[in-house]
Amino acid sequence: MADDKQSPAPATAVGTADVITPVQETTDRPQPVNTQADKAAKFIAEHGEVTFDYEEEKRVLKRVDMRILPLILGAYFFQQLDKSALSYVSIFGIMEDANLKSLEYSWLGSILYIAQLIFQPLAAFLLVKLPTGKVIGVAIICWGTCAAVMAACTDFKSLLALRFFLGSFEAMIAPSCLAVTQMWWRRSEQTLRASYWTSMNGVTFIVGSLVTYGLGHIVSTKIYRYQTIFIFCGCLTVIFGVIFIIFMPDSPMEAKYLNERERIIAVERLRANQMGVASRQWKWDHIKETLTDIKTLLWFILIVAISIPSGGISAFGNLIIKDFGYSNFNAILFSMPTGAVQVFMIVGSAWLATRLGRKGVVLTGVACFPTVGTIIMLTVPRTDGGNKGVLLLGYYLVQCFAAITPMIFAWSAQNTGGDTKKKTSSAVMFMGMCTGNIIGPLLYNTKDAPMYRPGLIANLIMFVLVGALGLLIPMYLLLLNNKHSKRRVELGKQAVIIDESMMKRTGMEDSKTIELEQNEHAQRSVEDDNGLNDLPDLQNEDFIYVY
Repeated sequence: MADDKQSPAPATAVGTADVITPVQETTDRPQPVNTQADKAAKFIAEHGEVTFDYEEEKRVLKRVDMRILPLILGAYFFQQLDKSALSYVSIFGIMEDANLKSLEYSWLGSILYIAQLIFQPLAAFLLVKLPTGKVIGVAIICWGTCAAVMAACTDFKSLLALRFFLGSFEAMIAPSCLAVTQMWWRRSEQTLRASYWTSMNGVTFIVGSLVTYGLGHIVSTKIYRYQTIFIFCGCLTVIFGVIFIIFMPDSPMEAKYLNERERIIAVERLRANQMGVASRQWKWDHIKETLTDIKTLLWFILIVAISIPSGGISAFGNLIIKDFGYSNFNAILFSMPTGAVQVFMIVGSAWLATRLGRKGVVLTGVACFPTVGTIIMLTVPRTDGGNKGVLLLGYYLVQCFAAITPMIFAWSAQNTGGDTKKKTSSAVMFMGMCTGNIIGPLLYNTKDAPMYRPGLIANLIMFVLVGALGLLIPMYLLLLNNKHSKRRVELGKQAVIIDESMMKRTGMEDSKTIELEQNEHAQRSVEDDNGLNDLPDLQNEDFIYVY
């Protein structure tokens, strides 16, 4: 099944899926629903199903985008800002002021991801059992406090402890942003939404560099410059955390800013995802399927491979630019285009994957850019500050790797069904990300300056591996789709079904297809619809994997 592929559709059609299928409005007494079903199924059973048209759903989607998207954009921005503050202050004498040795600085980069790795299972459990909005908001306040308190740390041990606590609370944010994306948007909408919040990595580079440039000029005999930066970033994060708790709903069923009809539409439109919305039930069979799912293992390897260079470049990026022959402040200014490159590549590659309907191919294509950039940085000589422009070009090409991580997240999320499995699968993915980010900074050492050859060679190998996996994984997904097709035939269903969740509402050329889909969907009750029965994807024969 092509991923995010567009198909034309008539604007007058009505319904709950991208084929725009109608659901009969009912005035009957609420029907009982399987106690193991998703919370959304119970919500629809209690409130009744409704008929709505494209324009009405479009208004609901706009309201979701206007409220939910800015909040998760801000959450991801601030966690990236606080996490990256160590890189910003690296060229302002933190190693001298805090008496850090070369490997101690590397450990400050790795310890944050060690904490995230340890706390990912707990994050998955909390996201299933507790209200999502409240959990995220509290986590933001806690890590913002840690970032601010870090200003009081003036030696390796205290910095290490605070970076560990910072990582512990930040362990919540990335999987929760992914969970929110799965909870509020169709699969056809998730790729771009995920690219928006992950592009905050690039925005952080720009804003963080400007803030660091400005605060770095503050000279005080009572406080180090790196302490000023920590205080500023931490306090802003705490303020945003309070705002997040006030305005972020826990699920579409509990979104008080929507009226009852809008909440029903927000839930109904997600039924075609075949992924569920929120169950608040921890299911061990989902855990078992996650741990035995081959595609989860493949994505784990993929995310580790790209996170190794990500961790190293993130921690040592400004130092690498400085060693091209730039001064401290010029190194900050020249790191700003890095953010623009990342934003362009993240959003651009997501758009291209949506357009082509093939994430694997796009992912492989993106991996070519950092591969070329790394080769440039390894082969171009650095003599007396010469070749700055070429080296800087190589560094910017390497930064294109930022587009790969969000694509892996979206690809994995779109191919996982069942609430507990979605959360635990996300936890596995982020544990892989943490593992790579732990390893990455340790491959670099200030003693290897200015070439940093061991780290760059390791990165080159990882980029090539990522490109290869981008071509291999779709082959396995094709096998899974064939397996589900055979299973549907055994159960008396159609072998080929339309994946409504991956279509656009711009219309379908064949109106007869719409009519057939309407008739089929109209007969499908909430109880019989696998999309809201909280089934893991391997057990749901109606689940279609996207390439």
